[in-house]
Amino acid sequence: MALNATIFKIELTITDMDRGYYATHALVLARHPSETDERMMVRLLAFALSASEALAFGKGLSSEDEPDVWEKDLTGAIQLWIEVGLPEEKAVRKACGRATQVRLYAYGRGTERWWQDVQTGLSRPDNLTVIELPQAASQAMAALAQRTMQLQCTVQDGTAWLTDGKNTVEITPLLLNAARKP
Repeated sequence: MALNATIFKIELTITDMDRGYYATHALVLARHPSETDERMMVRLLAFALSASEALAFGKGLSSEDEPDVWEKDLTGAIQLWIEVGLPEEKAVRKACGRATQVRLYAYGRGTERWWQDVQTGLSRPDNLTVIELPQAASQAMAALAQRTMQLQCTVQDGTAWLTDGKNTVEITPLLLNAARKP
């Protein structure tokens, strides 16, 4: 018998002073049975850092043809493809060919080694941005995970703060590779 996804309901208020984006999103996030709270919360942070009215969660781990988060235009063209984790170089290059912009949020143990292995190949696509999240921050975000959450994400000067009102996690992403094409 297959295990079902666990459903999380999230009210996410975003105050992104860097982009001038201020909104509250009512989100339903399905966590795949093999997905950790840490990975799910990194997906949520990736959503917050690129939030727009058109941004949506993909099928994630259950589909190789969809990203973790994406934005499509009215024609169905993929404007933004967001992956989290340490994907294979081939999969990232394929995403770069399918979307106008690709953002990859790398996190967890082994990130430094992974980047050493893929850096040369992933520096070629001009529409790819690679961002490393500190391991302590991604683990601290996992502690915020609840089946029902009210979270606030504030972004200023490249740093994000994610809070549930009681606990706050400060996340200072490290840019590993910047896209050269807007």
